[in-house]
Formats: sequence, structure tokens, C-alpha cells
Amino acid sequence: MKRNLKIFAISAFLVIAPLLMFAQVPPHPNNNGAAPSGGNTPVGGGAPIGDGVYILATLAIAYGSRKIYTIHSSATAEKTE
Repeated sequence: MKRNLKIFAISAFLVIAPLLMFAQVPPHPNNNGAAPSGGNTPVGGGAPIGDGVYILATLAIAYGSRKIYTIHSSATAEKTE
């Protein structure tokens, strides 16, 4: 019964949550013409993604290293038994 209740609660959240999340309208390029020296900037700004790629790569390497370590240690434990 508890398992069914958990599944129902999670399902209800996943169905209702997108209905409650509204995105904002994107800003007009060049701030509605208020900044004449702004140039032709992309809508939404120019967010840098370089640092996020380094963090993601570091976490992937750490995860892979841990998986290799556990596989290797379990293989050596089976050999000694």
C-alpha cells in the first residue's frame, strides 16, 4: 500500500509540476532600443558555458574512475578466495 501511495504521489507531482511552471517572455534585443551602443546581442544574453563543461568532465572522470576501481577490487577479491 505504501509503495502504491509513493508511486501515485510521484506520478501526480510529475503531471502537475509542468502546469505550474511558467517561463518568462524573452527580453527584447538591445533593451528595446534604450542602449544604442549595445550592438546586436543575442536574445537571452551570452551566458558562458565553458566552466560547466569542465565541471561535467571532471565529474565524469571521477565517476568512471570509481567504477573501474570497484570492478578491479572485486575482481582481485574473487581471485584471492
